[in-house]
Amino acid sequence: MFTRTENFRTFLSLYPIVSLIVCIHLVFWLLFQLPIPAIQLFLGLLDGYNAGIANGEYWRLITPIFLHMTFSHLFFNTISLILFAPALERMLKKVKFILIYCISGIIANIATYLIEPLSYSHLGASGAIFGLFGVYLFIVYFRKGLIDQANSQVIISILVIGVIMTFFNSNTNVVAHLFGLFGRFLIAPLFVKKSGRF
Repeated sequence: MFTRTENFRTFLSLYPIVSLIVCIHLVFWLLFQLPIPAIQLFLGLLDGYNAGIANGEYWRLITPIFLHMTFSHLFFNTISLILFAPALERMLKKVKFILIYCISGIIANIATYLIEPLSYSHLGASGAIFGLFGVYLFIVYFRKGLIDQANSQVIISILVIGVIMTFFNSNTNVVAHLFGLFGRFLIAPLFVKKSGRF
């Protein structure tokens, strides 16, 4: 379930939405590396700057989901997507998967806006990715027929490690991680059917 054996072309064919999101992450990260003032100014309008949201720049509730400043941030979020998102895209299909991913990130960013000060600024896909794990957590406890015991243990282990590391890593948006996870866990019943199996 979480072991990727596909070659590049097969992965693109089987998981087009995951592939598209990864591509968007890479493109924006590469743009961040260009020392061109106009591009840097444009990217500065896309981060999760709370004061900007307060002034009506509501696109900042979703655009940070696709942005990463450092390579390590990009790498870990992208690897998480490649390993853990394909099974959900396969089960939920394209539209539901897109909705889950984006709504998870938006919930995380709204919570960040409401809880953090106006001066707070953030970016990264972590809130959306924790939202995907929130769906898995719901499946583990309330849709046991959809996932076997071994994969359930993998999910719980990764989640425990992820939540613990959230509190120990510097420059981590703790609010986004927790609200992405639990927000999506609470509304997962709207998206996850009782039939089917990974």
